[in-house]
Amino acid sequence: QVQLVESGGGLVQPGGSLSLSCAASGSMFSVNTMAWYRQAPGKEREVVAAFTWGGRVIYAESVKGRFTLSRDNAKNTLYLQMNSLKPEDTAVYYCNINQTTYRGVMDYWGLGITVTVSS
Repeated sequence: QVQLVESGGGLVQPGGSLSLSCAASGSMFSVNTMAWYRQAPGKEREVVAAFTWGGRVIYAESVKGRFTLSRDNAKNTLYLQMNSLKPEDTAVYYCNINQTTYRGVMDYWGLGITVTVSS
């Protein structure tokens, strides 16, 4: 079982920056992917950035060049640095870990944290 706790959201003006953190606890063996997703009002949840199996990083086209995904394995923490924020980045951001367990492949989610980009 993995528990995820997000922090760092809030209100920021367009062009500003925010840094999100996701602290993971529990068994971190056989992790396939670690990712940030977001869900804007009235829209489906979408992947923002992810470490894929093998450590490759992928980004949504809409955030490339503005967001940076990183992690601290010693602290079991995933980060998302968000720069040049736009109103369309407003959403609830969720941390996700996809893990292979004895029960099969499991997806774990944090409760989500709100990011609001507005003047």
